[in-house]
Amino acid sequence: MPDSSPPPSPNSPWENGWNPDTSRAPGTRRLYLAGALAVTTIVVCVTAIVVTDKQTDDTSRTKKADSTAPAGADGPGLLSFASPSNQGTPTPDEHKSSSGSAGTPGSTTSATAAEQSKEPSAKAPSPSKSTSSHGSSSGSSGSSSSTSWKSVRSVNYPDRYWQVSGDFVKLNPATSAAARRAATFKVIKGLANSSCYSFTTADGTYLRHRNFILRAERNDGSPLFKQDATFCPRPSPYSGAVMLESVNYPGRFLRHQNFQLRLDRYQDSTLYRSDSAFRLVAGLN
Repeated sequence: MPDSSPPPSPNSPWENGWNPDTSRAPGTRRLYLAGALAVTTIVVCVTAIVVTDKQTDDTSRTKKADSTAPAGADGPGLLSFASPSNQGTPTPDEHKSSSGSAGTPGSTTSATAAEQSKEPSAKAPSPSKSTSSHGSSSGSSGSSSSTSWKSVRSVNYPDRYWQVSGDFVKLNPATSAAARRAATFKVIKGLANSSCYSFTTADGTYLRHRNFILRAERNDGSPLFKQDATFCPRPSPYSGAVMLESVNYPGRFLRHQNFQLRLDRYQDSTLYRSDSAFRLVAGLN
C-alpha cells in the first residue's frame, strides 16, 4: 500500500526529525540580496552622474579655450533671411524721353553705366588735367583762346575734314570754296563746361549729338542742348591729335564711321583710336 502519511508540519520541525539552522537569523539571505542590489544601484547612479559632469566640464573648457568658435555653434539657432536689395534700373536715352536730365563731366548716368557695362575690357582714356596740353607742340591743335576758327581733319584720312552736309556732319574732302566754308568752325568754350569745346558754324548753328549722330542745329537754350554740344579733348596716341569725349556721355567719343560723324563707345582697338583721332588745324575758309 502506498505511504499516505501526511508531510511534516513546518511549524513543528523537531517533531519530524530535523532541526532548524539556528546559526543565523531568519531572512538573512534576502536581506543580503536586497542590500547588494541597493549598493549596486547606488554605484551605477553615482558613476553615471560623475561621467555626465565630466563631459559637461570638458565641453565648457573646450569652448573657453576655442575663442574662434562662432556664437551659437553648440546648437541650432534661428534662421535669418536677408532681404534682396533694390537695384536701380537704367533710365532710357534722354534724347528719347520727354525731359532730359543734365549731366556733368565727372558723372555717369544710369543709361551710360548700362552701356559701358557691356564693354568687358576696354577702358577710355583718362582725362588730362588741363586742356592746354592737348595740342601739339607745333600748334596744329585747338587754341587756348576763347574763340578761333578751325577745321577738323581726320588722322587716318588726312585729305578729309568735318563738313556740314545737310543737317549732318560728315568726313568729306574740301575740294571747293563751298566745301571749305562748310568745313570751317568757330571753336568756343564749351556751353556746358568752359574747359571743353563747342563748335559753331558761320550761320550760327552748333554741332551737337542727337541719337548719337553729330549734326548742326540751332541752340534752343536748354541744358540738354548745351551738354549735347559740348565735347572735351582727351589725349590721343597720335601726335598733335585729340579725341573728343561727350560731356554728358562719358566714355563715348566722336568718331567717323562710313564717313559719318557719330558718338560711339570707346573700344580698345587700333581702328577705333584712329577713327576717333582728329587734328584741329587752321580754318580752310
